[in-house]
Amino acid sequence: MVNYYKYLPVSKEDESWGLTVLNAGCTHIEATNDYPFKDHPAHHNFNWNSWRILQEYQVIYITNGQGVFESDSYQQTIVKAGTIIVLFPNERHRYKPDSHTGWDEYWVGVKGDIIDNLVTSGYLRPDNPCLYIGFNDSIFNIYNSIIEKTREERSGYQPLVSGAVLHLIGACYAAVKQSTAENKEAENIINRARLLFRSNISNAYSPEQAAQELNVGYSWFRKLFKSYTGLSPGQYYLQLKIEKAKDLLSNSNMPVKEISIALNFESNFYFSRIFKEKTGLRPTEYRKRNYDPATE
Repeated sequence: MVNYYKYLPVSKEDESWGLTVLNAGCTHIEATNDYPFKDHPAHHNFNWNSWRILQEYQVIYITNGQGVFESDSYQQTIVKAGTIIVLFPNERHRYKPDSHTGWDEYWVGVKGDIIDNLVTSGYLRPDNPCLYIGFNDSIFNIYNSIIEKTREERSGYQPLVSGAVLHLIGACYAAVKQSTAENKEAENIINRARLLFRSNISNAYSPEQAAQELNVGYSWFRKLFKSYTGLSPGQYYLQLKIEKAKDLLSNSNMPVKEISIALNFESNFYFSRIFKEKTGLRPTEYRKRNYDPATE
């Protein structure tokens, strides 16, 4: 996970859409680290003792670790991994990761009539800002998509990312309903494992490490994972790398050797062999068929 945040300019045209994205980012906080980072912009900075009031909504996803949250409308509570925290305009709040665990957070800040209406209708409530959704792969992907679009800032990106935020809020609402109805510990383990694999797609990582982080035996974990996904953990992780490689081959001019290094394959030869086994094409052949020069 690479720490990233961006605060975005908003035009009158963007505002007329009804929902605008003001900022987005992701942060990995190690145990005992300062929070937030000292280089956090002053207009959004805060500490535990001073609290904070924003003039926007923020939707924060804690994907690893745990901490605490408190606001004027919500008493101090422990926030565990798999929780969405919603911050409301003009609502005094504070939160921080546990000094023993740290946490990983993804967030997006927004404003507009559309989200105001969701609050008026009761879908989002200041007295219920912490929503446990578990480790949801699709919601994690929405955050990553929003972050990537804000990195690029291509023409017309604001309606695109604001639509993704509306999708995000809808997906969170559905996930809360489903987790309340099902609440299966095994499913939470599988979804958390998926997030671990995605978060470590560029690292030296293994299914055995995932099982260790999840505090479960590997044999049991492997059997459970395959029963849910149809793939062993190793094959699932490998498939994620191949999908990422396909994206880089299609949407960047990064050399094939650098892609194999970036995705932590043991060698360029091994990467090419596995890629052909999975796609039927060598990486160079796949790029010739799918590369889009407009992405340069």
